[in-house]
Amino acid sequence: MSTPASTHQLPAQAQAPRATARNWLALAVLMLPVLLVAVDNTVLSFAIPEISTSLSPSAPELLWIVDVYPLVLAGLLVSMGSFADRVGRRRLLLIGGAGFTLVSIFAAFAPNAAWLIAARALLGFFGAMLMPSTLSLIRNIFLDPRQRRTAIAVWAAGFSGGAALGPIVGGFLLEHFWWGSVFLLAVPVLIPLLVFGPIFIPESRDPKPGRIDPISIVLSFTAMVPLVFGIKTFATEGLGLGSILPALIGLLSGWLFVRRQLRREDPMLEITLFRNPVFSGAVLANLLSVFSLVGFLFFISQHLQLVSGLTPPQAGLALLPGLAVTILAGLLVVPLARLVKPVWLVTGGLLLNAVGYAMVAAFNPPPVAVLLIAFAVLGAGIGAAETISNDLILSSAPVDKAGAASAISETAYELGSVLGTAILGSILAGVYREHLQLPSGLAAEAANKAEGTLGGALEVAGKLGDDAAAALRDSAMTAFDQGAAVIAVVGVVLMLAAAVLSIVTLRRAKAS
Repeated sequence: MSTPASTHQLPAQAQAPRATARNWLALAVLMLPVLLVAVDNTVLSFAIPEISTSLSPSAPELLWIVDVYPLVLAGLLVSMGSFADRVGRRRLLLIGGAGFTLVSIFAAFAPNAAWLIAARALLGFFGAMLMPSTLSLIRNIFLDPRQRRTAIAVWAAGFSGGAALGPIVGGFLLEHFWWGSVFLLAVPVLIPLLVFGPIFIPESRDPKPGRIDPISIVLSFTAMVPLVFGIKTFATEGLGLGSILPALIGLLSGWLFVRRQLRREDPMLEITLFRNPVFSGAVLANLLSVFSLVGFLFFISQHLQLVSGLTPPQAGLALLPGLAVTILAGLLVVPLARLVKPVWLVTGGLLLNAVGYAMVAAFNPPPVAVLLIAFAVLGAGIGAAETISNDLILSSAPVDKAGAASAISETAYELGSVLGTAILGSILAGVYREHLQLPSGLAAEAANKAEGTLGGALEVAGKLGDDAAAALRDSAMTAFDQGAAVIAVVGVVLMLAAAVLSIVTLRRAKAS
């Protein structure tokens, strides 16, 4: 039987205690890892051209440099959420912060692509320790429903705004420093967390934690990684053994994981939460909102630099209005939630995402002004949908399952990030490669580099004669824009489908 979103709220006669100044300071400290992990999801988008030049990665290596961090993060979030409930959410947060800081230094000085991929994987490992703690701590710190919604709005704005802030910060750093500087950003951000976290953030844990289940940990990870790998392979190489086998392994592992959770008395993940359509619909809206944001950023950050010719700081500043709209929408939707039903706020946000993608699809190539307006429209939709969907996720789950609900919410966020890059990025790469026309007589190594990425093609063009260089540049930019048009259409269809599902699943949702 489904559970209404308001079932687990306190009775009207039992006034929840209101947050103190110390609680709001705790929220400010918790926003540090939220901003950092969100920035890290997209900060590399502007560094891709420089990394391509410095480390000379192959096309698959370049995608893995981008993807491996959110992939490992998503694969371990459920496990780390379970650990946090047992060992203490603040404790795991501080352990993750220390590890993330150290590994960021190693990533900054990576000598080759393989080293950077390994460092990004480790960052995902420690990032998974950071994220399950933040939202569950907020759920336990802010007991008043209205204050909690405001706190979640700040949290969601940190996530979506941080994702948009990544290219801006990356653009500034790349103008003044080398590409590794984007990783050193973690040091000044996380040191205050390690200093002030023990002072302001209260410890919390599950009073009746279950046993650690290594089999469930393995199954949760093997459900995620092979499935996404199969999707990436299918998008770049088409249907074949290399895409079908990993996808089947992922689906089988996912089925075994769900079956194991339903049979255990103390499951690592409360699968039964998904029996509530409000919870399920909010999780889906959360995932697809992030999918649309990260996929859009993957395209626009390259277009502004490589096609429109903006410098990294110029491109970053161009995205600043869209970032502001994202944050403002997340905050303004809080008072609006008192007047408008959650279903219409989430659905409206998803429809704005569709409009943003439709603006890109309508122009080929899209002018810079259109891209920036589309990004602002997209940001408004994401800010609204993320805030309300996360509030519904927490308010529709029992208080003692805050850690599980938080882990699911953040897993949806990271899975959306992974799929946004893997699916839309791979489709973009496939269409680009199909439409790219190489000049005759080009060496095999140069041809492979040009076919791999737009940045690679422009680098190869810089070493050719005038006519051949101009032809390759024009062909590469045209092919890139054709790929952007395809992913824009995919984005429109997905967002419209998500809006319909939101209406169906969230129609009984009530504001907390």
